[in-house]
Amino acid sequence: MRANWWIRLILVVLVLTVASSVSSAQVVVSVTIAPPPLPVYEQPICPGEGYIWAPGYWAWGPDGYYWVPGTWVEAPEPGLLWTPGYWAWNNGVYVWNVGYWAPVVGFYGGVVYGFGYTGVGYQGGYWRGQQFYYNQSVTNVNVTNVHNVYNTTVVNNNTTVNRASYNGGPGGSPARPNPQEQQAQQQRHVPPTSPQQRQEHDAAANRTLLASANHGQPPIAATAKPGAFKDSSAKPATNAGTPPPSEPRRETATPNSKDRPESTTPSGEARPSTPVKPPKQEAKPPKEQKPAPPQKPEQKKPPSEKKNPPDKEHPPQ
Repeated sequence: MRANWWIRLILVVLVLTVASSVSSAQVVVSVTIAPPPLPVYEQPICPGEGYIWAPGYWAWGPDGYYWVPGTWVEAPEPGLLWTPGYWAWNNGVYVWNVGYWAPVVGFYGGVVYGFGYTGVGYQGGYWRGQQFYYNQSVTNVNVTNVHNVYNTTVVNNNTTVNRASYNGGPGGSPARPNPQEQQAQQQRHVPPTSPQQRQEHDAAANRTLLASANHGQPPIAATAKPGAFKDSSAKPATNAGTPPPSEPRRETATPNSKDRPESTTPSGEARPSTPVKPPKQEAKPPKEQKPAPPQKPEQKKPPSEKKNPPDKEHPPQ
């Protein structure tokens, strides 16, 4: 009996160990359909100091893609920054990489989430000791509630017109991790906080956030705090992103003269390879000729009478 009791105890410990390891492991999500482009939306006002912006993203559920609104969330501890999750093309499928908290922002696929997330790092603020300082040029903060602010212009050279929400594959971001991002990958990571997980859970239960229902323009695109979907501060998407091309465009040269590129003249102006006929000019009716005015007969002046000069030899008497 005592041996059976020990066996049962060992089995219980093994079951608990396996259950805890499964709960802590991240579930890998991979789909064959590309996520929609990122919608266009405004950022709500930061609710207070210590909040860091976590951008919205497309998540996958039983009914397809749904939008998880961006939100302001408190960092788990001072000094940690948020690295957003991202979709990545891998061997014919799109794999979701979960975001995390770390002292340095890591690689997030080169996806331009905006509001300081330019595709590389985070330009929306930084930690100085226990205080977080906000860059007013890219974040929406009220100086009445937030006093630690500064202004630095952020030049984003990676902005794409199609607002691609994934890395790699046709139309995706071609970014690769730089040395700093590779180093950040080796640092300590803190998983998403409970409010962040609740934000995704509430979004999954909202049918209006399905991409099939909102066509890429979710009615709730961002919230001031996690779970505040019905708050007046929630922002709808103002526009849906432009979808990227399914395949990259390829241009091939052909020997056909019709497909030859245009040549240029010495002046730099484009000159078509096929001579262009000048447009026909409509024949203009001959101008009506007016009859010449009658010439006046030339009037000859009568010959002037010549007066003989006085004879010097015979002066007048």
